Amino acid sequence: MEFTNKDGIKLVDEVISTIQKNRDYLSQIDGEAGDGDHGINMNKGMTFAQEELEKKDDVNMSQGFLTISKILISKIGGSMGPLYGSFFRGLSIASKKMEVIDSQVMSEMLCKAYSNLSDLTDAKPGDKTLIDVLSPAIEAYESNKSDFKQALKAMTEAAEKGLESTKTMVAKIGRASRLGERSRGHQDAGATSCYLILKAIADASLRLLEEGE
Repeated sequence: MEFTNKDGIKLVDEVISTIQKNRDYLSQIDGEAGDGDHGINMNKGMTFAQEELEKKDDVNMSQGFLTISKILISKIGGSMGPLYGSFFRGLSIASKKMEVIDSQVMSEMLCKAYSNLSDLTDAKPGDKTLIDVLSPAIEAYESNKSDFKQALKAMTEAAEKGLESTKTMVAKIGRASRLGERSRGHQDAGATSCYLILKAIADASLRLLEEGE
């Protein structure tokens, strides 16, 4: 089971459109414990990336993710720009020499993305951040990677459970941490966008795998 890096541009398109569709939802969640601009900033970055990609011909998945990375780092600022910029750079670096994306390559992409992001934050599982989605999602993928489709489905399910778990946590990092106990009862905005991004990657990958059967 595999798809080409060229066809994988559909993963990039899916990530961009998912964030654009959820702009207001992400800002609403961010407004409960943060400053309410997470959706606006993420949407701005994705829209800039989309405009950049439309100027180019024959862009593959790796190049698409690298474009998102560069835009998020240069245009978004705050903490999320560099964090997600490093995440998408990891997806790009681990796949750029690969013509075909199979379960092992996707595993390497996700692990590199996680490693890059982890280098920039002290957040650990339980701190009410995107790590609470990313860590269990990648763990679930790794446990199931002998079956590409099953691994993608397991990743999405674990990401959703991780997102749900942030509702009962007290924020320990970032602006929301200033609320202390009052941050409990709200899901984390960064965890929400992380879930949406992982789900977009999984959904687009599954569609490509089904088309190739």
